Amino acid sequence: MTGQYNSEIDLGFARLDVDRAERTGDPEVVFGGVKTPGQVVTALRTLHQAHPDLPVLATRLTDETIALCRRELPGVQVDAVGRTAVLGAARPAHGRVAVVCAGTADLPVVRECAVTVAAFGSRPETIADVGVAGIHRLLAQRDRIASCDVVVAVAGMEAALPSVLGGLVGAPIIAVPTSVGYGWHMDGLTAWLAMLNSCAPGVLTVNVDNGFGAGVAAARIARRMGG
Repeated sequence: MTGQYNSEIDLGFARLDVDRAERTGDPEVVFGGVKTPGQVVTALRTLHQAHPDLPVLATRLTDETIALCRRELPGVQVDAVGRTAVLGAARPAHGRVAVVCAGTADLPVVRECAVTVAAFGSRPETIADVGVAGIHRLLAQRDRIASCDVVVAVAGMEAALPSVLGGLVGAPIIAVPTSVGYGWHMDGLTAWLAMLNSCAPGVLTVNVDNGFGAGVAAARIARRMGG
């Protein structure tokens, strides 16, 4: 594309795509995992200036980056568990996303997902510690989960949660395998393969620990369905 879709801001260490919100409805997101704390703060501040009416998001932040964001960015909302930072006012929420996890060990991925869902314009409802080892807990939440437009199912170990949910609710299910488990779970590969091979229809799978990717997809689906 040329013309109206080629505006960028060159920060030296990164070129920010400030037209992305016009093309997709969502601003560019800062991946903080390979950036210095100062670079993350600069990128967030610049994106916020370019999109003053939308929240801008940074993910995979180190403790040092989180501390600097709190010092340098007034009004920033930090989630230390999910390692995220959001700068800017919340946007109107359309639709609802159930972010369901098997165990509390999955909470970093859950929090990354829930923050992303909110930043991308839907309302997350977190339902934690409902893994199949205590399936009565999941069944007790079935109606609440089924009332949402999209379900994100986060699980490690043998990753049975998405398949079970696929037989309980009719909403689209986005499965997120996590690198959590006893013994040799191969950094989440076991969970990923289990989710890819789910026997339940309507289950889609993202990469290991990718709460961000699941959150973006879920929010975009939910806000279309939620009006």
